[in-house]
Amino acid sequence: MTLKLIKQLDWKLITIVLVIFGFGLIILSSATHANSTGGFTQIYKQVLAFILGAGALIFILLFDYNILGKYYKEIYLISLILLAVVLIPGIGAVRGGARSWLHLGPLDLQTSEIVKLTFIISYAKIVESKKGKLNTIKEIVPVLLYALPFIGLLLAQPDLGGAIVFICIIAAMLFLSGLSTKLIKRTIIIIVLISPLLYLAMADHQKVRIEAFLNPEDVTLQGNYQVMQSMIAIGSGGVTGKGLYNGSQNQENFLPVQDSDFVFAVIGEELGAFGMLFVILMFTLFIIRLLYIAKEAKDFYGSLIVIGVMGMFAYQIIQNIGMTVALIPVTGVTLPFISAGASSVLTSLANLGLVLNVYMRRKKINF
Repeated sequence: MTLKLIKQLDWKLITIVLVIFGFGLIILSSATHANSTGGFTQIYKQVLAFILGAGALIFILLFDYNILGKYYKEIYLISLILLAVVLIPGIGAVRGGARSWLHLGPLDLQTSEIVKLTFIISYAKIVESKKGKLNTIKEIVPVLLYALPFIGLLLAQPDLGGAIVFICIIAAMLFLSGLSTKLIKRTIIIIVLISPLLYLAMADHQKVRIEAFLNPEDVTLQGNYQVMQSMIAIGSGGVTGKGLYNGSQNQENFLPVQDSDFVFAVIGEELGAFGMLFVILMFTLFIIRLLYIAKEAKDFYGSLIVIGVMGMFAYQIIQNIGMTVALIPVTGVTLPFISAGASSVLTSLANLGLVLNVYMRRKKINF
C-alpha cells in the first residue's frame, strides 16, 4: 500500500465512524456504570477491540479486493467450515440459546461475525456474473443455492438474527444486480403465505419473542420486560434527557442489557430526543456515504461488496433501534460501533476495511 493509495482513502467515512465510536464510549461509561464504580474494564475491552479492528482494517487494505475475489471459491469453503465447526459438541459454545461461539481461552469468538466479511467477498463474485440476468425463477435459483448452506447452518445453531443479517446482505446484492421487480413482489407474497410454516419451524425461544411482540402488554413473555423498561427509559428522557450518568432506569439496573442490546435506550433516557436524533443522523450519514462509495467503485464487483456491507450495517442499525422502541421483535443484534462487544467492533471495522479498499482503488493510480 503506497502513499498515493492512502491519500485516496475516504476520510469522511473514517471521521463519521470515529465520531460514532467516540460517542459510544461515553455512553458505555454510563451503561456499564463505570462513572460510579470506577470499573472501566468494558471500556478498555472496547478500545482494545477497536485497535485490533483497525489493525484488521489496515491488513485488508494491503490487498486489492479483486485479488481477494480470485480466491472466492476457497473463501466460500472456509466460510462454511467456520459456520459448521461451532455445531460440533465440545468445540462450539452455547451463548443465549445458540451454539454460535468458539471458546478460545479468555475470549469467545462468534464465527458468524467473521463469515459476514468472507461471505461478502465470495458471494459478490458469484452475483457479479449475474448482472441483468435475474428476471426469472430459473435464473435466480442457482444464485440462491450458493447462499442456502449459510442460512441453513445459521438456523441450525439456531441464530435467526444472524440468518436475517445474511438475508439482508444477499437481498442488497441481488437488488443491485437488477433483480426483477415482479420477482421481488412474488417473493414478498410467498414469504407472507408461508410465514405460518416459518413460525412452526422456529425454536421455542424464537417463538416466544414473536408472541411477545404481538402481545406487548404481557410482561411474562420473554423480551417484553426489556422493551417495557426501554420505553419507560426513553419516555422519561423527554427532549433533552435527564443528563449523562443521571438515568434512573439505567443507573439502577431496571434496564436489562443496557450496554449492548438496549444501549439506545440509555441514550434516550440520559440525552433525550436530541441524543437519539444525533445518533440516527450519524448513522444516516454513514449509510449515505456507503451508497456514494458503491456508486464510485471502478467495477461492479466493488459496488457489490460495498452494497453487501451496507445491507449488513443497515439491518443491524434498524433492528437494534427498532426493537428498542417496540417497532420490531427483540433479537440479540448490537448497534454498530456503540454497543459493547469485542467481536462486533472488530468485525465491523474489518468490513469497513473492505469498503475503504474499494474506494481507495476506485481509479487507476500511476506510479
